[in-house]
Amino acid sequence: MGTVIELGVFMLVIACFAFAPLGYFIYMYTMKNGEPFGDIEPHGDSESAVLNLTAKAIDKVKALIGKK
Repeated sequence: MGTVIELGVFMLVIACFAFAPLGYFIYMYTMKNGEPFGDIEPHGDSESAVLNLTAKAIDKVKALIGKK
């Protein structure tokens, strides 16, 4: 009977360590008013040389296709 109790306690300790990151994430998420990583810029809204070059290339291809 003692081994069953010891096993239960051991499993409880392992479960606490396993779910600690999830608890920390939930705690941080609720502390920053729904922003888990603080103030970050949404994806795709920032200026980038690669994005600008790609947009220009797409516009050129559309212009070529539109002329035909």
